[in-house]
Amino acid sequence: MTGNIIARRYAKALFDLGRKRGSAALEDYAASLSALGEALAVSGDLARVLRDPVFSPREKCRVLEALGQKLGAREEMLNFWRLLADKNRLAELAGIAAAFGELLDEEKGILHGRLCTAIPLDKKRQAALTEVLRKKARRELAIEFDVNPEILGGVVLTLGDRVLDASLRAQLSLLQDTIRKGE
Repeated sequence: MTGNIIARRYAKALFDLGRKRGSAALEDYAASLSALGEALAVSGDLARVLRDPVFSPREKCRVLEALGQKLGAREEMLNFWRLLADKNRLAELAGIAAAFGELLDEEKGILHGRLCTAIPLDKKRQAALTEVLRKKARRELAIEFDVNPEILGGVVLTLGDRVLDASLRAQLSLLQDTIRKGE
């Protein structure tokens, strides 16, 4: 929980800086965070160096600067990475990147969601459902499709912090409760 709060604070600070510099800066920051995250995921050695307390913040900064040069990161982003190294917060990079992405999506008006069905849907149906939901929500949507046979049928839709459970399992549960109450 604490790490999540820390990541959000750093992401918010970076986002506010990017907002002052314009939408292109926000996109660059997001791309740089994503590229650094991918580099850390691909190179276990790089991730170990950045997390290992044996290496000083200064050494970590040199590694990050070299990586930033290869990735074409802006000077503001390099300064941000230096700050993280100095404050021993490099372990929070994944959380910072995720929180920054959420802030950027919110700025763009993109709502994330998940649609769970009992059986897999083909791409054509997924696209059609996404379009119907986009029109209803009157916002851009990024829908992730999931399969869970335990819902038996129907759908469970999660958009932002809202959940619509139109599954057969939920309907049967309601029916069971009604029968138990004798209504």
